[in-house]
Amino acid sequence: MIHLYHCVSARSFRPLWMLEELQLPYSLHMLPFPPRLKARSFLELNPLGTVPLLVQGDVRMTESAAICQYLAAAHPDAGLDVRPVDPAYGAYLNWLHLGEATLTFPQTLVLRYGRFEPRERQQPQVVEDYRRWFLARLRAVESALARSEYLCAERFTAADVSVGYALLLAEHLGLSPEFGERTLLYWHRLQQRPGYQRAMAAQIEAAEEQDVPTTPAPDTRP
Repeated sequence: MIHLYHCVSARSFRPLWMLEELQLPYSLHMLPFPPRLKARSFLELNPLGTVPLLVQGDVRMTESAAICQYLAAAHPDAGLDVRPVDPAYGAYLNWLHLGEATLTFPQTLVLRYGRFEPRERQQPQVVEDYRRWFLARLRAVESALARSEYLCAERFTAADVSVGYALLLAEHLGLSPEFGERTLLYWHRLQQRPGYQRAMAAQIEAAEEQDVPTTPAPDTRP
């Protein structure tokens, strides 16, 4: 059994979305956000105090893009992986990790210094600088979508899950009106996937059952 520790619409939404796309059995453990402060016992499972945490037997993983890669590779028949022999393999890995390292990272600074910190510690200039950083790097997505409906291999892959979460986060930050036309259509297309919709529903249902707040992590205020 796969166990996933998750906060509503946090980075851990990536592996949750993957699990629903793959239609694998899993147990979803919901945590209040941020868990390192509001669920201190979680530190015994993950000393980082962050989500995701995926546990499957002896496997323990905490990086959302790496979990996407792991799940896709472990279930190749589902078609969410790109194999090393495929000419698109390099592009696949690049997009998979760009979704976190390049597109989500600047948004975490926007979140921290625009929402998560108390008012006296907020930094409007940091927020504006990293908002612009994110939007500048999002141009790579707009350019790639001129060639295909998806980012690589001419089909939906785990790379689209990785980048798709960055777009979800941007929507929570009010940045989606600044998406390029192709990026906006792509984001709408991702949201229409049954796997995405099941994951959205699953996190709310599990949060309610486990008496955890359903407020999305990006919308949390101090």
